[in-house]
Formats: sequence, C-alpha cells, structure tokens
Amino acid sequence: MNHTFHIPVLGLGYSIDTPLKVARYGISSVVSIVDDELTERMRKYHQEKTVGGYTLISKKEEDSRAKRITAYLNLLDLLVKEQFASLKTQTFEEGTDLSRYFELLPDTSILKQQYDKMKASETSGSGSSGLATSAFNAALRKQLLEAMVPGTIDVNIMSKVDKANYKANQEYAGDDFTDALAAMRGFASSTLNSSVIISAGLNPRLYAYMEKCNAFYPDADGKLQKKIILKVSDFRSALIQAKMLAKKGLWVSEFRVESGLNCGGHAFATEGFLLGPILEEFKQKRQELAEELYQMYGAALNNKTLSEIARPVQRITAQGGIGTAEEHKFLLNYYELDATGWGSPFLLVPEATNVDNDTLNDLITAREDDYYLSNSSPLGVLFNNFRKSTAEQQRIQRLEKGRPGSPCTKKFLCTNTEFTELPICTASREYQNLKIKQLQGLQLSQSDYQKQFDSVTEKVCLCEGLCASAYLKASLLKPRENKAVSICPGPNLAFFHSKYALKEMINHIYGRENLLADVMRPNLFVNELNLYVDYLKKDIAAHLEELTAKKDKYFSKFKDQLLSGIAYYRELVPKLSFPDSSAVDEMLRQLNLAEQRLA
Repeated sequence: MNHTFHIPVLGLGYSIDTPLKVARYGISSVVSIVDDELTERMRKYHQEKTVGGYTLISKKEEDSRAKRITAYLNLLDLLVKEQFASLKTQTFEEGTDLSRYFELLPDTSILKQQYDKMKASETSGSGSSGLATSAFNAALRKQLLEAMVPGTIDVNIMSKVDKANYKANQEYAGDDFTDALAAMRGFASSTLNSSVIISAGLNPRLYAYMEKCNAFYPDADGKLQKKIILKVSDFRSALIQAKMLAKKGLWVSEFRVESGLNCGGHAFATEGFLLGPILEEFKQKRQELAEELYQMYGAALNNKTLSEIARPVQRITAQGGIGTAEEHKFLLNYYELDATGWGSPFLLVPEATNVDNDTLNDLITAREDDYYLSNSSPLGVLFNNFRKSTAEQQRIQRLEKGRPGSPCTKKFLCTNTEFTELPICTASREYQNLKIKQLQGLQLSQSDYQKQFDSVTEKVCLCEGLCASAYLKASLLKPRENKAVSICPGPNLAFFHSKYALKEMINHIYGRENLLADVMRPNLFVNELNLYVDYLKKDIAAHLEELTAKKDKYFSKFKDQLLSGIAYYRELVPKLSFPDSSAVDEMLRQLNLAEQRLA
C-alpha cells in the first residue's frame, strides 16, 4: 500500500461505509460485519443513492446473514472501483480528487516525490524547453496513474461473537450457521480482494470452517485473493493461532498488534505485557516466526494436493493510542513495522466516519475522565466507554425509573443460559430482572447486594447503540427505534479537541501539521503504562477481601512484568524522537512515578 497507516474497525456503524469515503485515496479501512441488519440497511441506502435496483434480502431467506453480508461487500467493492476509475480520468489540477490522492501520501512515498517533481516541472517549464518538459511530464503522469492503487476494503469478525442460531421450530440450525461462521462465509463469497481481521481470541470452530473455504487458498497464479489478519495482543497468542491456521493450509498475511488497554472498543488486557516489549519480541523473532509458519503452511498445502507457492508476504502492524507523527514514525522505523493503525482520532473526522452531530460535539468537549474502562459489554470483556454518551445516560435513567436493562431486539450477544434454555443477553431487561430477583433472595449484606446489583445493571445494549450514530447521520432511524448512541473511543481521544478535515488528520499523521501543538499529552508508551497501573490497582482492590494464593501469584507476576517494561523503556528513551531535552526528562520522570505507584 502507498500509505503507512490504516483505519481500524470503529464499533459497528462508525466505519461501516468508511471505504466509500477514503479508499479512492489509497487509504485502507475496516468494516465490521457483525450486524447483518446494519449491512442490509446501509446497502439499501447506498444502492438507492447510486446504482439503484435494490432488492431486500429478507431474514427469512435461507442463509440470509451470509447473503446480506456478501451483497453489501459486493456493493462496496463495485462503488469503490467506480470511484477509483472516475478519479483516474481527472486531470492533475488543484482541487481534483486525483491531485488529492497524491497530496495525501506521506512525503517519504516515491509516488508523492514523483508527483511533486511533476508539479515543480510544470511550474518551471517554459520557452525552448517547454516541449521536453511536456514530454517528461506526460511520461511521469502515465507512471503515476499506473502505480495508483485504491485502499483495501477489509472486514472484521469478532470470533467471540458467534451466537448459535435456531430455526422457527427451535431446532438448532447447525454449526455452519452460527454468527461468526455465517459472516465468514459472507466475506469469502464476496468479490473483494482484501483481508478478514479476526479479533477477540481463538475460535477453533471458526478456523475449522475457514479450512473449507477455497477463497483463502492460492489461486492458479499463486496469489491469495482473500487474506487473513490476526489482531493480537502479544507474541505468544499470535504464534499459537497462526500455527493452528498454518497447519490447515491457511496463511496469516498480517499480525495486527493492538495495545491491550490503550485502544478503542473491547479491551483485552495482557498480564502486564506492554506494547514496546511486545513489539520488540515481534521484531527480534519476525524471521524465525515466518520461517516456522511457512514450513507448516507448505506441508499443509502439499497434503491438500495444492501447489506450494513462494512464501507470501507477512506484515506486522501496530495500533492503539498512537497520537503524534513522531510516534508513528518511530514505530515504523525502530520496530520495522509495515504500518500503524489510527482509529479513535478519525471519530472526529466527519469525512471518514459516522458520528452524529450531538455525539461529535460531546467528544470535542470531553475531558480525560469522560473516557473510562467499563464492564458495560454483555460479552464479559472490558469495554472502553464514554460517560457522556446518550446510551449511558439512558441506562442511568432506566435505573432511576426502576426498569433496568434494554429491550433485546437483535440478539447478537445472547450467550447466557443461567435462567433460560435458549441464550439471552446480560444487558437485556429479561436477564437483569431475573438476576436481580435472584440477588434479592440471597440475603446479602447491603454493600454486597449493591455491589452485585451495580455489576448486573452496568451492562448496556451494544447491538443498537453502536449502530445508532450511523442511522442518525444518514437519517435512517425508524420512528420507534432507540436513538441512544453507544460509542467506544480509546483513551487517546481525550487529547484531541476539535472537528477535523480528512486532510488535516492525515497531515497530522505524517507530520505536516500538528493538531496537538498546545496539548500536554504523555508519550504513547507512558500512557499505556499508566493505564495498566490503574488497571492493576483496581483489580487488586476488587480482590482484597478474598485474596487467594493463585490471585496473589497473578498480581505479583503482573507487577513484575510492568517493572520489566519500565526498565525496557528507560533503555529506549535515548532512541525516541523528542523535541528537546526537557521532554526526555519528563518521560523519565513519568516512568519513575509509575514505578513508585507500583511499589
């Protein structure tokens, strides 16, 4: 790719059509395909605006989830190809999308340098040299057009969101029709030449199904039309999952390393392993990892009587909390990464994402403590929440009215069978009422009861909340639909306080502008470290009354890992890019403070 960053998945609706906004400029982005109702409604919206001829794919149709996802991805593919073809017919004049394509590229890009050379030549070319200049520029234009590529339309599947589905007669629909497998089938059947990002851990059933999908194997030319990206939080989990896939003849084309806590959406905290040391391990073992996986991969292809191909590319990228051009550049150069991911800051870029005006204004005016790590997710995984969101306000209002929980209409996160034969969602009104009645019968102390009551009622509906903003922005919200918005920015967004144009944000990433010039912000690594210290402190406090030997050992190991990370960062400081010596002193001071807090 020509850019050195990508836009990761942002909730359900926030990046659902981001490719239509940025792919023509060569920028890759990720679409969530968890919610097939969302993909179907967005397909109707975009198809009627462009090519027309929309026909509903009803939920009553056989395999409707996969069909809906395929149809939406095919539409995105078609529209981006049309946008890109149209862009390439434009002239290299100021203000055209064609010129914008090259102007947005990083200054280190050969394409950007050739474009600048052509523009400079056009400005200076005159007189007897005019003909030669014209011929030179014509050849250069041809080269530039041939080298252009659109950004990829990648998709995200959370492996844990794999609800079992049942037919009208309550008969189990079968493993191939669980949510994650149907979504994977939808992607595999699409016309996209892109990647699926698998997040939220290992799902053996999903991996076994992928082995049956021809789309993930090399074609007649030895190329992978559909690629696999693993979103991972450490080297060990990356190795385990990639080996499992390689043994099935499935190649991992990219490891997308994400900070455990300094990221948006669901947060998967490591046991004290910090981003810097994790990336160091990937850097040191990169060749060894690729070689080991390729041996397994080649053997598996041979067993399947598929031709062994030359070793495919294996990229390593990182994301979570990156906020400055210096951090972006350092990660690329020092850890030899192929790209970085910039997610939450793009929530403030209306040209790229779907954030309704009210939520956008709340994000712009938010304070640092408005962003917090919560237990709001029905999945039972930590979730980055926003105190000012209308969904959080609605949750509190329902509690005050004595009606905790949400109506459960979409049922994507129904996993609990504590009270019912069929799974229900822990954020639902049904579950919370049943659970509260159980608590009332346990004769708990007032403090224990309140603690458990708060834990139960903290859960909030994400299926509707993470789509609402997209519906509001596109005026697609139906009359009786819930308009409360859930949003899950990473804590790094607290340092951005304005609405930005796409060009402004990209110029910030590449160091051509500084959107944080007057903002006091900790270094990427220090910010994550402080988040982990806070996390450990909170976890210890929750277990003080019943501290088991196993948990005590876990806390000690966690603390030792953080101390090891601090020692690593002290050695790294001289290699980091700082504007002056005072910034170096400040980072060392912050590392010392974190070490004191741990002590």
